[in-house]
Amino acid sequence: MKFYPFSDEHVMQSSFGNDSNDASSHANGWPPVDSSLVVCFGEMLIDFVPTVGGVSLAEAPAFEKAPGGAPANVAVGISRLGGSTAFVGKVGDDEFGHMLAHILKQNNVDNSGVRFDHKARTALAFVTNRADGEREFLFFRHPSADMLLHESELDVELISKAKIFHYGSISLIDEPCKSAHLAAMKIAKNSGSILSYDPNLRLPLWPSAEAAREGIMSIWDQADIIKISEEEITFLTGGEDPNDDNVVLDKLFHPNLKLLIVTEGSEGCRYYTKEFKGSVAGVKVKPVDTTGAGDAFVGGILYGLASDLNLYKDEERLREALLFANACGAVTVTKRGAIPSLPTKEAVLSLLTHDAS
Repeated sequence: MKFYPFSDEHVMQSSFGNDSNDASSHANGWPPVDSSLVVCFGEMLIDFVPTVGGVSLAEAPAFEKAPGGAPANVAVGISRLGGSTAFVGKVGDDEFGHMLAHILKQNNVDNSGVRFDHKARTALAFVTNRADGEREFLFFRHPSADMLLHESELDVELISKAKIFHYGSISLIDEPCKSAHLAAMKIAKNSGSILSYDPNLRLPLWPSAEAAREGIMSIWDQADIIKISEEEITFLTGGEDPNDDNVVLDKLFHPNLKLLIVTEGSEGCRYYTKEFKGSVAGVKVKPVDTTGAGDAFVGGILYGLASDLNLYKDEERLREALLFANACGAVTVTKRGAIPSLPTKEAVLSLLTHDAS
């Protein structure tokens, strides 16, 4: 029988699976007792997802609305697993914006860092997975409220409490949000937070490919933990082989980095630290919609790190946590939408148990 993190057996041996971190502990209010706070910064929006799979946006007969936005997805993902999270960002002072803030609260995410803009709307995105496997995006941000967060609107006290501060790159595209993002990173770093970065490349949002590459790399060397996809490696290195360890280590592993993770979709992930490197196989499922899978993976690994901030130093425990994160992504692709499909710890463990048998 395989040994998995966060299982009942592991609860007795490790802070990873401490009962106080269980989703059930949320019944007593936010936050759980022994979970380090993860603060997620950036965009929260409404994804519109086709009601049928394998079609282009133009071919879709209808769309379902689903809450989304990578940093918000990660915050909810960690909370669903039983962790302690908060979200910092801006939405419109409209029905969608208030709905999103309420969804955070419903999912036990501290939403006190959310701001509402009276003049701009909540961002919208139409997202589909076409029959050829390619994802297609259509964004409505002209500008949207998330782009208009000012440094003066940051909840400094909340950010200072973060043990892990997680962010993407979309909030770097436009001012004033770019300056707010950089200021929030500085507050977190000065407070001793681990900085976690998922570039989450969305080329249609950037003025050009070169602007995207430059913007994403502008804060690269400040992160302690980076999660990146194979496609993003190819983009950031100018077309080099994403499967070549030397490319990853020479071009992307900066001197202060504690952990670099490369996700490979259903195949699993690779990991790199100063001391070791390796890969962890994926967990096979029948996919319905891959939206949010990467964010579920990030939620899974940050949940583990929040329970053990030195996790990246122990290869065996890191591999266990990455398998758990792979399973988080696998559960998510079995349903439509991002936040609606993010799993509980029980669902992840159930899939891992089934996969082992």
